[in-house]
Amino acid sequence: MARRYDPERRSRIIDAAIRVVGERGIAGLSHRSVAAEADVPLGSTTYHFASLDELLTAALRRTNENFAAVMRGSTALADPDADLAAELARLLGRYFAAGRGRAELEYELYLAALRRPALRPVAAEWTDATAALLQPCTGPATARALVALMDGICLQVLLTGGEYDEAYAREMLGRVLGRGAEPRPDGETGSPGRGRSG
Repeated sequence: MARRYDPERRSRIIDAAIRVVGERGIAGLSHRSVAAEADVPLGSTTYHFASLDELLTAALRRTNENFAAVMRGSTALADPDADLAAELARLLGRYFAAGRGRAELEYELYLAALRRPALRPVAAEWTDATAALLQPCTGPATARALVALMDGICLQVLLTGGEYDEAYAREMLGRVLGRGAEPRPDGETGSPGRGRSG
């Protein structure tokens, strides 16, 4: 019997791995559990992903894309007169509005890099990509500070069980932006609008 061509199988296996981690945590992830979730033969998971680290890397890369896509879709990030603090706080609100479970899943994959060195370059991709989107507006150092603050706010919300406070996020992001205008690549300083927090 001829083998059925299934070009989407690798993608379905990644989606299944994300669901398994969401339901059982990383400790519940195995080639067998993912194969069952994806409804594919066990050999398919090991064919596409020789190790669990490879599978986790693919899952983390896919979840990284979620927030990056939200940021890329923001027209305010390209507007030099926009209130950047307010826009970033709004985007974080959208992130949490999509469901706390999804945010917890994404951070579980992200923090898995603490114990799995193979995941660290992929975890760094999120930081680098987000900072790269902000850098034209703020300069490199401020962009990194904003990413670190957004990361910290998200972690506090998830770890304490609290609610996301958009007004607080906007104020703190505004403080980072208001600590003096960092020169932009074009030699000018950031627009005053970029530092407004009120």
